[in-house]
Amino acid sequence: MGALSHIRVLDLSRVLAGPWCTQNLADLGADVIKVEKPGVGDDTRHWGPPFAKDAQGKDSSETAYFIAMNRNKRSITVDISTPEGQDIIRKLVAESDVLIENYKVSQLVKYGLDYAALQKIKPDLIYCSITGFGQTGPYANRPGYDMIVEGMGGFMSVTGEAENVPGASPQKAGVPIADILTGMYATNAIMAALMYRDRTGEGQCIDMALLDTQIAVMANAASAYLCSGEIPQRLGNTSATIVPYQTFPTSDSWIIVAAGNNSQFKHFVTVGGQAQLADDPRFHDNPERVKHRDQLIPLLEAMTRLKTKAQWIDLLEEAKVPCGPINNFKEVFEDPQVMARGIELTVPHPALGQMKLVASPMHLSKSPVQYKMPPPMLGQHTREVLQERLQLDTQAIEKLYDKGVL
Repeated sequence: MGALSHIRVLDLSRVLAGPWCTQNLADLGADVIKVEKPGVGDDTRHWGPPFAKDAQGKDSSETAYFIAMNRNKRSITVDISTPEGQDIIRKLVAESDVLIENYKVSQLVKYGLDYAALQKIKPDLIYCSITGFGQTGPYANRPGYDMIVEGMGGFMSVTGEAENVPGASPQKAGVPIADILTGMYATNAIMAALMYRDRTGEGQCIDMALLDTQIAVMANAASAYLCSGEIPQRLGNTSATIVPYQTFPTSDSWIIVAAGNNSQFKHFVTVGGQAQLADDPRFHDNPERVKHRDQLIPLLEAMTRLKTKAQWIDLLEEAKVPCGPINNFKEVFEDPQVMARGIELTVPHPALGQMKLVASPMHLSKSPVQYKMPPPMLGQHTREVLQERLQLDTQAIEKLYDKGVL
């Protein structure tokens, strides 16, 4: 049994932050029902290519984006703008533990599906709202998008090559980190609220905002500003306080070298055939290397370009110099450590035969993550859920389909 196998979750969220949260809960055993708009579904169902391949190797209609965050859930289609659809949601709420939504602030009030209304039906409900800017403040009614929040929350101001590098500009992350991390914080908040409910019997409302999360995860960068009043700057792949601690070009790719002390620096330049650099007064200790960074780095880059990525990794690992490759995703999933940890998994899919997924990183010894279901097709479980949860018969369900409610 999963750690959360006793928990029922009603998921009214779309795109990324909310679905990422509910996938975490589902991986831990919660019964998650994903509510989608009839005929349309989650926005990410249309965010392709790429698409998953079917058994014949042809593109299916299942997008890689949707697949990334919707396993272990059941999908039902309900038009919540209709009175009948709202009634279905209320009945499902009555026997759910958690509801998650990411509609605009107050948008669900007109449907009677806001926290104040649903609390009357289910007083101990955990209701989690995820928005761009939260339920309060002058920006509350603005739509929130990951890249905008990465910019507003300071992330892009410290990400990218330094200002003095030709062509440098602020950069977003390679994946939507504000969404993903808001989903992770929402997972934590929901589990904390469930533990509080276990002690008190009381439910509560959780207000999650992408901007709040983005600023919070700036961690030492935000703290450095608050402590010193100095605005952190972009440094590219370098460190402000350690040299060399950055990426280096090789003859065929890139590597990362993190020489945190003088001994490691000496080993680095020695295996590269440039041992004399360790004895140079400009580079003999870290404060001097930081001071003379602009003179040292070109010398090191000329050195690292003489060998391949694989050659450098072998040499540096043998010399006990912290290092690592910069892998593309083919290299990631072929890495022996990744393979040993089972990060890539294959699950059966009702339409595609087999589907490849990225496994959860959570490893619990007593209640391990289980992969019970692939990401669902749109409305795949509507009949099943309405029969199971609401005891509706086939005739009643068909009437709702006829009226466009489902």
